[in-house]
Amino acid sequence: MQKSASAREFTLLMALLMSVVAISIDAFLPALGVLGRELGVTNPNRVQLAIGFIFAGLAIGELIAGPLSDAVGRKPILYAGIGLYLVGSVICYFAQDFTILLVGRFIQGLGVAGPYVTAVSVVRDKHSGSEMARVMSVVMMIFILVPAVAPSIGQVILHAFGWRAIFILYIIYSIVIGLWIMLRLEETLPPAQRVPLKWNAFSHGFLKVLGNRTTVTYMICMGFCFGILIGYLGASQQIFQDHFGVGDAFSLYFGGLALVIGAASLVNSRIVEKYGMRNICLHAMAIVVIASIAFLALHLVVAEVTLPMFIAYAVIVFFTFGLMFGNINAIAMEPMGDIAGMAAAITGAVSSVLSLGFGTIIGQLYNNTLIPIASGFLILAGAAWILMKMELRWYNAAPHRN
Repeated sequence: MQKSASAREFTLLMALLMSVVAISIDAFLPALGVLGRELGVTNPNRVQLAIGFIFAGLAIGELIAGPLSDAVGRKPILYAGIGLYLVGSVICYFAQDFTILLVGRFIQGLGVAGPYVTAVSVVRDKHSGSEMARVMSVVMMIFILVPAVAPSIGQVILHAFGWRAIFILYIIYSIVIGLWIMLRLEETLPPAQRVPLKWNAFSHGFLKVLGNRTTVTYMICMGFCFGILIGYLGASQQIFQDHFGVGDAFSLYFGGLALVIGAASLVNSRIVEKYGMRNICLHAMAIVVIASIAFLALHLVVAEVTLPMFIAYAVIVFFTFGLMFGNINAIAMEPMGDIAGMAAAITGAVSSVLSLGFGTIIGQLYNNTLIPIASGFLILAGAAWILMKMELRWYNAAPHRN
């Protein structure tokens, strides 16, 4: 008989499941410049597509993985996703041109959708409300530790073995996670609670998501927030190595900012029950707007924005993001308890499409200055703040609110 994981082990496993996405992106960032030169990519902004394509696969995969996890259980989807991820990793390892590599990255994205979506559903199966927000905040804190160290790991592998060896890391990581799931994670969705995979069930779930003002609002806000993150991820190697010339120290700067998000997630786990998820999100987003306005104004009064100035701005932005990430997801999912997998798939897919679109635009507008990045942050954060403010007014006025 399988022995279930303890609460701490469960939280760690959920974080590592979600981290398959993070490690697939962040360990690869130091290799983007080398990869572009080796595969003959002439436009440095085009190399960012190696990040965007994994998000594109994730967006489509979420729509498949979520409904299937509600129909057949969580663990089969975890196994299928990890298997598909391994196929994509092998394709990337042997790719001889950039287009084939993008195909492999897209397949990787399809695969990581299984662990990513299912992890959220498993947490929702076991927890709800502020307790779910607390667990998700701890999950996000551990989740952020992966991108804090992943670029350094990628940097070491790149120098020692070349960029292709990074995909060996992905293969080993996914095999370890797959064995852990098999040995220590019980099925959290009993057969009696499963939803048959029918078009009517999908359309019902889709209409329920779209019919809930809270879920729709925070789904869109999630897309805006991750759009900011994707824009930063795509351009981060160019910002730090090309614009500021930090060289191999890129992984230290990137990892340090990731730790800022992790620290903020830990803070949120301690304060969320006292101050409430919505209030924290609203005030944190307002800080992003104010900081972005100030950073753009800085360009008008100084001859050149220095690395410390950018780091100060980034610390403020990413700390506030760390406060928000777990809360935004928990708020969006809270009304969806009876269709957790379907809702996670729909909200994840829609927010991923939004974030991929906006994030790609921000990244592709990079022009060796920080103005496009900060402007994109300001526009998306401002739109998210307005939506959160409107939802909070409706929520406070609702006669049967929780």
